[in-house]
Amino acid sequence: MTTNPTPVWGTPAEPHPPGGGARKRHHRVFLWVFLAVQALFLAWIVAGVNGNDHPSCKGLAGDALRTCQDAGDAGTAIGVGLIIALWVAADIILGITYGVYRLARRNA
Repeated sequence: MTTNPTPVWGTPAEPHPPGGGARKRHHRVFLWVFLAVQALFLAWIVAGVNGNDHPSCKGLAGDALRTCQDAGDAGTAIGVGLIIALWVAADIILGITYGVYRLARRNA
């Protein structure tokens, strides 16, 4: 019967505590993705509001011009409202995705 020789460096005096080594850097990828989505939606709203120049109202005067501009403003308000609704939906989906990701990493 042979015994295993002791390594030259000897046996460790005590085991290493879990997580006592170098800390793992957390890359905040989700944060940057979330901020990029926010910037895109904000730019989309700004472009939508600034794009309301009423090109179809050229040549109108008086009440017809005012009615045409009011209709364009109403369309712009509806469009911005839809963009905001999409923004909220995207943020909810991103939040749920992040929550599931965190739960999966916590139990692993």
